[in-house]
Amino acid sequence: MSQVITDRALIDKFLTRGVEKILPDAEGLRAKLLSGERITAYIGMDPTGPNLHIGHAMGIRALRILQQLGHRVIFLVGDYTARVGDPDKATSRKLLTTEDIANNMEGWKQQAGKLIDFNDANNPVEWVHNFDWLSKLDFAQLIDLMSQFTVQQMLERDLFQKRIMANQPLQLQELIYPLMQGYDSVAMEVDLELGGTDQIFNMLTGRQLVDKYLHKSKWVRAHQMMPAPDGITMSKSKGNGINLNDSANDMYGKAMSYSDEHIVKGMELLTEMSKEEITAVAEAIKGGENPISYKKMLAFKIIETILGKTAAQGAQAHFEQTYQQRKVSSDRVQISLAKLNESLVRNQRVGDAVTIVAELAEISKTNARALIEQNGVQVELANGEMQKLTFGELYTPVVGQVLKVGKHKWFEFVN
Repeated sequence: MSQVITDRALIDKFLTRGVEKILPDAEGLRAKLLSGERITAYIGMDPTGPNLHIGHAMGIRALRILQQLGHRVIFLVGDYTARVGDPDKATSRKLLTTEDIANNMEGWKQQAGKLIDFNDANNPVEWVHNFDWLSKLDFAQLIDLMSQFTVQQMLERDLFQKRIMANQPLQLQELIYPLMQGYDSVAMEVDLELGGTDQIFNMLTGRQLVDKYLHKSKWVRAHQMMPAPDGITMSKSKGNGINLNDSANDMYGKAMSYSDEHIVKGMELLTEMSKEEITAVAEAIKGGENPISYKKMLAFKIIETILGKTAAQGAQAHFEQTYQQRKVSSDRVQISLAKLNESLVRNQRVGDAVTIVAELAEISKTNARALIEQNGVQVELANGEMQKLTFGELYTPVVGQVLKVGKHKWFEFVN
């Protein structure tokens, strides 16, 4: 068992950096961490997609702090809860097969391992699956679990209310998802759960179950949410985030697609920059300085946090050489990515290649689909090669990228 460290600076960082809420109280958790007592903490994620992204990295990095402090830390893969799917969407999720789930989580340990250490000799992060206990619950146990809550309590979740108001289906298995996630805390006998603000309801359900079954208190640390570069919530299933398995060059290009208003927030949530550095950036932008240099700083720091300084230096040099110094020929039309994303979000068509091509080329969606199916739409890669856009795949353009539509139309995405 590792020795617990009561480093006040690290504890303060854990309790404040990017934190939205600590329940039931931050000072109680501070006292617990300063006591020298070893606690058990976890973060859980459902393999609904193959890629962890920088939104997940916020919680993983916080878990790393607890690992450094010597506490027992667990990375939970929700391979059983994924069968139901967290009802955090406007519509019911598609039920995943066992094969889907296995494929999705195949590379997760390697991705998460860029930020936490599963092989630390003194205090390794534990890698566990909730299939191991949820699959063993019998019907009597499930009934007992369900008896701890009322339907009214479940329907307090704001997303359920929105579904009902919009006359959208709310399936029965979605109502028990919070119970399943909550039972994870009981099975692992945790003292603390980490997650985004979108998980507060589920995490508090676990707090109530820990009190009921284990007769102790459980803390909840909810961090703020960072949107994807396209302006909407990052999603494993949509694949619209900056992914932990992206190349450094791709990470840099995607980060440069963030709007200016997200620079400071991105520095706070996605990097290890000091508060003083971030405050100075905020004041400079407020004072009228061109934000492009600070957006490049954000891109650099994101990559440095995940892949290291050398990778960040290489990605920045590549971006500057490939995009900033490239002369756009007269037959290439520059497209504001911010305005395009605004249109796509407004019409709920983010990632829809047909809509993007139709809007850029000013053609019908029928003709845009035909062009894509006939391999008439290509994306210029960072190395200059052309890659055909495939019908049905999600397409998220990034700053500096060039899209060729047909034989003669070229579009370059700019801020």
